[in-house]
Amino acid sequence: MAYKIVEKRQLVPDVHLMNIEAPDVAAAAKAGQFIILRIDEEGERIPLTIADYDTDKGFVTIIFQEMGKTTKQLAKMAAGDELQDFVGPLGKASEIEKIGTVVLVGGGVGIAPVYPQARAYREIGNKVISIIGARNEGLLILEDEMKAVSDELLVATDDGSKGHHGFVTDLVKELLDGDEKIDRIVAIGPPIMMRAVAGVTDPYDVETIVSLNPIMVDGTGMCGGCRVNIAGETKFACVDGPEFNAKDVDFNLLMSRLSLYRKEEMDSLENYKKGCGDDCKCQ
Repeated sequence: MAYKIVEKRQLVPDVHLMNIEAPDVAAAAKAGQFIILRIDEEGERIPLTIADYDTDKGFVTIIFQEMGKTTKQLAKMAAGDELQDFVGPLGKASEIEKIGTVVLVGGGVGIAPVYPQARAYREIGNKVISIIGARNEGLLILEDEMKAVSDELLVATDDGSKGHHGFVTDLVKELLDGDEKIDRIVAIGPPIMMRAVAGVTDPYDVETIVSLNPIMVDGTGMCGGCRVNIAGETKFACVDGPEFNAKDVDFNLLMSRLSLYRKEEMDSLENYKKGCGDDCKCQ
């Protein structure tokens, strides 16, 4: 069965949104879960967090950044093209419950998986404060969408081109030092950003959840590639997560494992740019 791309558009440079016709996945999807896709029979499997889903239309929304060979290849596809595989939903859904005031923090492309959580938390009566950040205004995504599902939206850019001049962690600390009680913080983005949020919240009595993105192959817990260290125990992000309590995560190990195959990833990308296969030996 092939999965049709029904919509494809660029959000900001190198970041794209696709709606995929996958009614079975859409019917079962929940905030916090992910899919694994494969472009064709020769393609690699890549995990992407579900950014949205429409059960009536049978569409699943994914948002991705051009980084390696497969995301570069995916970015060249258009509406009407088809994907070989689109498997999901995978992973445990976010534990959405009515607890009071929830702060959702999204950095870069991490804003995409934060969006369905913000909507879900607010729909059941929580106060939602969202913080989104990027290097500059031109790289911010889903600002209007996040505003629509938040009681308050705060923006941070590294260069100060929009909102707070600085990092999302600055705004997190301001909220924690304020008068309002924060009941939960959810942070999704690059590992270094999530580690920084965990560091800021550690001295405070507030639950902090992060969504991990380790190397992943099968997505069902068999390969062990996505193993992470959580409170001294080995867990598989694909079946035990992807969300964990931030204070329990060994971020140094996570980031170290993410760089294990950097050379192979770069070689694959260069061969793709030259029009060669992954086993190309040309210079």
